Amino acid sequence: MHHPTEQQNLGKGIAYGIGAGALWGLVFLAPELIPNFTPMEMAGSRYVLYGLFAAAMVAPRWRVLSHTVSLRTWYTLTWLSFAGNTAYYILLASAVQNGGMTTTTLVIGFLPVLVTLIGSRDKNAVPLRQLLPSILLCLAGAGCIGWQALHTHVHSTARAPLLGLLCAVAALGSWTLYAVGNSRALVRQRHFSAHDWNLLTGLATGAQNVVLLPLALMLDSTSHGLDQWRNFALVSAGVALLASIGGNALWNRMNQLLPLTLVGQMILSETLFSLCYGFIWEQRLPTGTEALAIACVVSGVLLCVHAHRKPSAQALNRSTA
Repeated sequence: MHHPTEQQNLGKGIAYGIGAGALWGLVFLAPELIPNFTPMEMAGSRYVLYGLFAAAMVAPRWRVLSHTVSLRTWYTLTWLSFAGNTAYYILLASAVQNGGMTTTTLVIGFLPVLVTLIGSRDKNAVPLRQLLPSILLCLAGAGCIGWQALHTHVHSTARAPLLGLLCAVAALGSWTLYAVGNSRALVRQRHFSAHDWNLLTGLATGAQNVVLLPLALMLDSTSHGLDQWRNFALVSAGVALLASIGGNALWNRMNQLLPLTLVGQMILSETLFSLCYGFIWEQRLPTGTEALAIACVVSGVLLCVHAHRKPSAQALNRSTA
């Protein structure tokens, strides 16, 4: 059997991943709450606030923390911030506004497959054949959501379905790059806590969007009322605090406890929560197809967890050697 500490870390990591998914799922709802603002404005405001919140939280320890941040670390934080935050959120918001929430959720739902396939090549990773059932269930769930989207909601909510699909695929690639890169960076940068790494990411992301936000505001010729600006500020602040500060911190902690093959599956929690929030927003229950998709996703995650709990013969041989 596995050492009790390993089992405890597995349970904690899964709990952190579910918590991150619950907070990140709100990101899919935000463009629906402030539809009169552009994706660049939403990304810029969210991440400027993320940077400000991070700066306020890191300030008391900055003198000590700054000595551990090298130029190479800042380079890593910069490209991770762009791939996982700035570029991803612009593409995601564009996908939701043009293609609809359901189609976007479908495409992003393929993240676990990509990340798990990449993680299966890591040293001492669970063999891909043991992960195949969970991957197939994930694909089946995504297929169910896609069938539902193509036959119902896309035709009634999408502005530009093809553009929305392209943006969603680009967002998928951007966040896959971030998920793999961030997981491996946390392994290399073990002297940073998950919380400190998140705050440093916030500083890098905020710096990028100090430039983006004024540009986005200048490019938007739409006239907004006072109530719209108030909602824009409240939604941006809420997403920055809940999804960026809270969700990212939980996700980073999970990355320190789980292998990349299981990290990939935990991304599905974001998909599940975003679907639930979408049902609440649309004031309806899931259809039979959507319920089947949710069952496939949950079953896939449970099978993946089981595969990581069950020691392989190679692991047993190493422990007895």
